[in-house]
Parts: sequence; structure tokens; C-alpha cells
Amino acid sequence: MLFRKTGNRFGLLPTGRWSASRLADEILRLAPDREGLSDQELLGCAADCRCSVRGGAEADADETLLAVGPLVFEAIRRHLGFRLYAVQLHAGIVLARGGIAEMATGEGKTLAAALPAAVWGLTESGVHVATVNQFLAERDHRQLRPVYAALGLSSALLPEQAALEEKRAAYRADIVYASGYELGFDYLRDQAALFRRPVSRLGDGLLASLRGDSASDFAPVQRSRGMCIVDEIDSVLIDEARTPLVLSEPPGDAMASPQGTRRGAESDGDAYERAQVVAESLALGRDYRLDPRKKSVELTERGLAAVTESAPMKCPLRRPWAVYVQNALRAEHLLQRDVHYVVDDGIRLVDEFTGRIFDQRVLRGGLHQAVETKERLSPSPENLTSAKICRQRFFSLYQTLSGMTGTASSARREFRRLFGRKVDQVPLARPSRRRYYPTRYFAAAEIKYRAICDDVLGRHRRGQPVLVGSRTIRNSEVIAELLRKRGVPCQLLNGRQDLAEATAVAAAGRMGAVTVATNMAGRGTDIRLGEGVAERGGLHVIGVERHESTRIDQQLAGRCARQGDPGSVQFFVSAEDDLIRLYDFRLGFRIAKYAAADGELYGNLDKRINRLQLRVEGRHAAERAELLRQDQQLNQLLAQAAGIRTG
Repeated sequence: MLFRKTGNRFGLLPTGRWSASRLADEILRLAPDREGLSDQELLGCAADCRCSVRGGAEADADETLLAVGPLVFEAIRRHLGFRLYAVQLHAGIVLARGGIAEMATGEGKTLAAALPAAVWGLTESGVHVATVNQFLAERDHRQLRPVYAALGLSSALLPEQAALEEKRAAYRADIVYASGYELGFDYLRDQAALFRRPVSRLGDGLLASLRGDSASDFAPVQRSRGMCIVDEIDSVLIDEARTPLVLSEPPGDAMASPQGTRRGAESDGDAYERAQVVAESLALGRDYRLDPRKKSVELTERGLAAVTESAPMKCPLRRPWAVYVQNALRAEHLLQRDVHYVVDDGIRLVDEFTGRIFDQRVLRGGLHQAVETKERLSPSPENLTSAKICRQRFFSLYQTLSGMTGTASSARREFRRLFGRKVDQVPLARPSRRRYYPTRYFAAAEIKYRAICDDVLGRHRRGQPVLVGSRTIRNSEVIAELLRKRGVPCQLLNGRQDLAEATAVAAAGRMGAVTVATNMAGRGTDIRLGEGVAERGGLHVIGVERHESTRIDQQLAGRCARQGDPGSVQFFVSAEDDLIRLYDFRLGFRIAKYAAADGELYGNLDKRINRLQLRVEGRHAAERAELLRQDQQLNQLLAQAAGIRTG
């Protein structure tokens, strides 16, 4: 069966196609026949395929894949020196057919994307390959560019924060590599430009051309959205789905604000400082209540009365005074430095799933300015929202959507329900040799950190490399400092070292190396074992805590034992971890109560932790579904008001 988008819906269509594994085997059988072709003959065969596809042949048909697959295989062999495995071709076929390929880490997803990108690049609409960040987009494009060129396909890396013409030139390529969020923001910029475009009257175009005027500022940079291959699709459409893409612009450049609205933080900057003073005078429980899970603040009747009495009389406000105070309370109690943000020439937000720091991302509704005030920084001007879309709806705008990841199975129902996408588990090229050690439980985080350092020290002395994965920047720095005090040299990676990140992670498999990183630092980087490491058990991965999502834990575990290498994983949990503190405090009491004199609980609580994660994942899935529903409703209202301009 195959899921295919028809109109605005995804339907289940019966097919008589070969299975992906059978088709992959057939491509491998045909590939040797292409080795004798000259470069020009290889180019000619690809040109014939392009003519066939543009003449009406379906890009994802078996016949097309059998024709293009051996050419891609040979181009990769010739220019990169690799021979694709059957499992890589299997994954590529799943992607070309619009499915989701679950491919274990280290199995070569970058090369697996070459076949579907080449096949759909033959079409007039082209293909976008969306990665989780610009670094991976640049790396993958640089590697595969000569392969595409050998097949007569143009490819480009989409630049970020570039001039419009530079972006348009990139989008004209057959295959475009880009970060997923940049593709979304370019779509929003196009929509905002369409709204601002002046209504044309008869003859305006001729007059403009006679005057030499250009309408390029309003012309869209993106062309048609045909095919999109999303790398780490669960990270993009599941983990980050609760954070919509919001295009913000300075007040002077954005669309006109409603009448009476004050512009610029310089007009109400004093309000943030006043709100912080008021917030400090309020008492938890008496004046306000906190919900750490939702990161929300609710004022009680008494608190609201106190806040109302404290409202400044002469300071102009852009929102109700109570919201200023609530933002100050959220900034003080719910947003932590080196967890949710870092202070480095201003407030820079940290992605809670990847640990990456984003320069261009800001908190909305005055909350960003409240955090700046908390950190004794001058409040920055508030930008105005000119366009917004949730990630799920943006990627559903593509006629064909596919993706790959190492951890899709646990979200297969959500992929099927919301996107009509089937998850295909691609078999391993070699059997896994990953070993899981029992999770260790502790009464307090401090005791847990000491136990982690003891474990790292012992392995380091034996020469076994260790990768310590932490959920937050703060925890990674605490552990790194403890290790250094114990005389263990370590490499710290937590989003502050983006430029050196991939190189450092790649070296994490060397003899005796100790790397402390936020969970997803250097994601997509292959960790190769150094000489003699396999005999010492391979790379050992330590999870500093269990995440709210089982997939994040699985992704961390997947950093070791790649492609048949040995490796091991162990998680450490304390009663003070966020997962337990926020969602099952009774479990925290139990761990603290029954822990031994050394602070460790010698028991197995894995089943309860697993159930807890499933419950939290269900809550988050409901939030994502509701966000998508609201986004669709808003889009329908805009469509009624503005017609085709809403996209």
C-alpha cells in the first residue's frame, strides 16, 4: 500500500509495486552494467530519464527508479568512492515513494537521500532536502553536489539571511538543500510580500516597465513546492511542532499596526522594570500559581487586585498591565539561565530538544524583554508578527512529503493520522552489537553526578571513550567541571561551540576520549572508533537523565554501536530530574525514601519511567494536534478574507 496526497487530503491507494527491498536488490543487480559508461554516456542516460519523467512518466514509478537507481549508484561510486548498500537503496526507495524511512544512526542517511533527490530532481517542480540546521545542509550538499552534477542535475545550498535574488537563484536549482526552518520562513516572507503588494490596475505593468521599475521586492523567492525530503523528520514534525514558525519584523518595516498601538520598546521600556519590582512583591500561592509543565502563571484574585493597584499611570503600555507582571513572574521562576537561554551579548534561546542556541529566535508577547530585564539588560525593541504558520501545515503544503530518521516507530500513529505517512523500518546493514546497562536511580542530582563521574573515571583509565549526553547546557557544564576536578580531561559541547561541534563529536570515539555534550550536539556526525577501542567495548554513552520523549533517549543511545561496532549505553536518573519532578513527583518521593545510605536506589523502575514517558508523549501529541487544528482554522478564515493570497 502507498500513501499519496490527493488534493488537500492524504489517501490510501492500492498499488502493485515491487517491495522496496526487492527493488533495491534489482538496482544492485543492474548497477555493474553502468560501470563501463563514460561520463558523457552517464550524463546522456540521465538526460533520457529526465525526458521520460517530463514526458509523463511518474517519478516514483518502479520503471523510473530502476532506470535512475543504477545511475545514482554509479555516480556515487565514481565520485565519492562508495558503493551503496542495499539498505541505503531500500531507504531511498521509501523516500522516493513518499514514505518515512526509519534508518538506524550510522547507516548512511545522507547517501540514502541521493536516489529520491535525483529522481524528483528530474521533475520541473524540483525537490527540497530539509535538514535540522544549516551546518548539516551545507555538509550534505557539499558531499553530494558532484553526484548530482554527474547526472546533469543542478543543486544549490539555500543561503540564510541573504538577498532576495540570491535566494531565488538557489530555488531555481533542481535540488535545494536547506534548513527546514529557513524553507518555512521563506514561505512566510513570500506570503507577507503578497499581502503588501499593491493592487495592480490595468496598464500598471506597462507603465512600470517603461519607467524601468521592478516588482522584484514583491515577487516570491520560492517556486512550486513539489517534493520535500525531511532529514530527522521526527525532530522537525514531532519534537519542534509545538513551536510555530513566526516571522517577526521591526515595527518600522512591518505592516501597519492597529490604531492606538504603541510601537517600539523604547516607549514602554520602564514598564518591564516596574513589572519586575511588582512581581518580586507577590507571594507564591497567595498571589499567583505556577504551572511548570505549561510554563504558565495564573494570578489569584488577591494577586490580580494587587497588580491592578500597582499599574503605572504615565507609562504607555502595549498590552494589559497584568501581562507585564505575569511575564516577569514567568521569566523569574519558569525560564532558567543556561537551560532555556544563555546570556551572551543579549538573550539567546536554547532549543530544548537539540541543545542548540538560536541567534534569531525570540520569545513573544513581551516575555523576551522580561527575561532581558531579569538579567539586567536593556529591553530590546519588540518586533511585530507579520506571518505565522505551524510546521505541520507548512510541510503538508508540499505535493509529496517524505522523511528519514532513526527513531520514527514510536510516532508512527501520529505520522499516519496527521500526515498520511507510513513508517518503513529499514533493516540494519550489520547486526547491532549495542549493549544496554540497567538504569541507575539516585535520591538527588548531586549524588547522581558524582556516580557519573566515578563511572567515567573508571572507563577513561581503561581507555574506553565515553560520551556523556545531558539535556541542558547547565548540567553539561556542571558535569564537565566535576570531571576536570577529578583530573579527567574532557571536551565540552553544548551549543556554545557550533563551529567546532562536528569535528569534536567525530573524535569522541578515540581511545580514552571523554566528551560531555547536550544530547543532540553534532547530530548527524559519524563517530568512528579509534584503534584499539573496539577491544575495550567501543564507545560508551551515558544519559544524564531520561527525556520527556523516548525518541530523544533512543537518539542519544544511537550515538554508539554504529554499523556493527561494539558499544554500550546507560542512563542515570535522580528524583530531582525534570521528568519526575514535573510529571510524577510521587515517584521522586519513592526514590528518595527507599534509597540506600549512599543515595542510590538499587531497584528497577524502568517500567514506571517508560509508562511516564508514554503519558507525557500523549499529552504533547494532543497539544500538537490542537495547534495544527487552530492553524488550519486560522488559515481558513484568512482564505475567506483574502482568497489565494493566503496560500
